[in-house]
Amino acid sequence: MSTQLSTPVNREAAEALSRSKGEPAWLTALRGQGAELSETLEWPKPEKVRIDRWNLTNIGAHKPQAAIASAEELPEAVRNLSGESPAGFVVQRNSGIVFKQLSAELQSQGVIFTDLETAAREHGDLVQQYLFKAVAQDEDKLTALHSAIWNGGVFLYVPKNVEVELPLQALLFSDDAEATFAPHILVVADNNSRVTYVDNVSSAFEGTAATLVKQSVVEVIVKPGAHVRFATIHHMAENIIDLSIRRAIVENDGRIEWIVGDLHDGNTLSDTRSVLRGNGSSSDAKVISIGSGKQQMSLTTGAVHVGRSSDSQMVTRAVMKDAATAIINGVTKIEKGATKANGEQTEKVLMLSPKSRGDANPILLIDEDDVTAGHAASVGQVNPEQVYYLMSRGISKREAERLIINGFLAPVVEEIPIEAVQEQLRSLLERKLEA
Repeated sequence: MSTQLSTPVNREAAEALSRSKGEPAWLTALRGQGAELSETLEWPKPEKVRIDRWNLTNIGAHKPQAAIASAEELPEAVRNLSGESPAGFVVQRNSGIVFKQLSAELQSQGVIFTDLETAAREHGDLVQQYLFKAVAQDEDKLTALHSAIWNGGVFLYVPKNVEVELPLQALLFSDDAEATFAPHILVVADNNSRVTYVDNVSSAFEGTAATLVKQSVVEVIVKPGAHVRFATIHHMAENIIDLSIRRAIVENDGRIEWIVGDLHDGNTLSDTRSVLRGNGSSSDAKVISIGSGKQQMSLTTGAVHVGRSSDSQMVTRAVMKDAATAIINGVTKIEKGATKANGEQTEKVLMLSPKSRGDANPILLIDEDDVTAGHAASVGQVNPEQVYYLMSRGISKREAERLIINGFLAPVVEEIPIEAVQEQLRSLLERKLEA
């Protein structure tokens, strides 16, 4: 079924904006092509979620931002999300980057950690080699439109054999309801390198009833023997539609770890996929989410096995309350020739209200015989026997339910190897559960 909506940008406007920012000619042409493609392609059509009923065209206008000298100048609403990251820190506010830093030690090792717009100007050959290679520009209307309007963003490059011990962090936030907010994150880990990247995607504004669209695209290139840990937490206002696409291409003996906290308050389309192209490549994806209000969520996690002896693990746990709905898809695809591949996935949904809904859909697509694959899925409510047992020990019903929910989510939260991300997840989980 076609989902045709008007496109709020054209080739002339996209190219004019690109030239005004001093971008290289190849990027200007790419943006123009994206705008043109977006006029003919269809919006993505996720399983059982009618995003054609969402207002996907209110993307706002490009608004440049003034730089700040330190994280202390950030708005109070997001200042506590800046954390402490002496290794490197990038901040995007609305349509532009306002702050960036990278330790002298990492600079001397050849690590590049900056905004993507600057990287396109200063490291053009490197950026052009990888930009829109994990996510195809012509995949659908969303990716085409994003290629035309993306702004700010993050570029992280780790040279061969370099191991970055401390996490590199980004804060991507919107506090202007009329500004375009469309960060693009590109991570390239060269041979035998290692890096952890963490970002927060947030909003900080009130007083608007309009439905806004904020979109982000992530591309991760994992070269042979490299290891990338990518952690992201999304939490924006309920009138914002969050469209997030994440892709990784993993080569021989490379590894990608996804840690995704989809704690957004509005409608959500979240699609995270690893392409295990190399022999011995691996992917581990952990997704956690809470739906509330009348929120609609489409959460998809996938792994495509191409290389031999590749391995993928996927765990998704979601809690749905009020009248929220979630469609949770786990897709394991094992291509012909991917012998000795192994793919395991688990999706579990806990519903706290008779009006909430959660569907867990494990999908195995296997075109090779000499492989192993498995899945587990469950959807249910809080066990009344567990509540009764805890209440018999003097715990209130409300506290008993809270303990059970935390226990349900703990297997994902506790496996997150970054303490700061763990603490923030716990805080946001408590906020959404108590709301």
